[in-house]
Amino acid sequence: MTSPIGMTENDLVVACLKDDRLAQKKLYEKYKKAMYSLSYRITGDFESANDVLQDAFIKVFRGLPKFRGESTLGAWIKTIVVRTAYSYLRKEKIFFEDIDTLSQSPKIDWGHYLDAEYLEKAILSLPEGYRMVFVLVEIEGFTHKEVASILRISEGTSKSQLFYSKKKLREILSR
Repeated sequence: MTSPIGMTENDLVVACLKDDRLAQKKLYEKYKKAMYSLSYRITGDFESANDVLQDAFIKVFRGLPKFRGESTLGAWIKTIVVRTAYSYLRKEKIFFEDIDTLSQSPKIDWGHYLDAEYLEKAILSLPEGYRMVFVLVEIEGFTHKEVASILRISEGTSKSQLFYSKKKLREILSR
């Protein structure tokens, strides 16, 4: 085993491929916070986010031999986390919602102040499909083409989900 201190990203990948446990731990430690945050924003639930994070990193370590370096390691891991979260939501029978179902969503009163916590709660209250696209485009910076590819939906669906998520978010925040 080599010491993971001072390793480049490429060195880290190579060491992980050699089953170097210290390198695997460093890789996990390097990305766990950001990937957990992404997972939580998509699932809207702490326990689900933990499940997704665990499953995603299993996929990361199993998939490292296929990592071609066409993107950064972080972007590659982020894609795995998003796809894992999407699969998790699909297993839970949560799909992209129709605009008609929004009126059935319960009204939640979070107080009168618009701060980061209030905004986070508003985003988390969006229907799962809307929230997923909103998080990926507006928070994580993915393009609609990338979202469409990751979620295996059309770019048009991605754009409409974002449009309706923003509309719903404005409605929630104006209360």
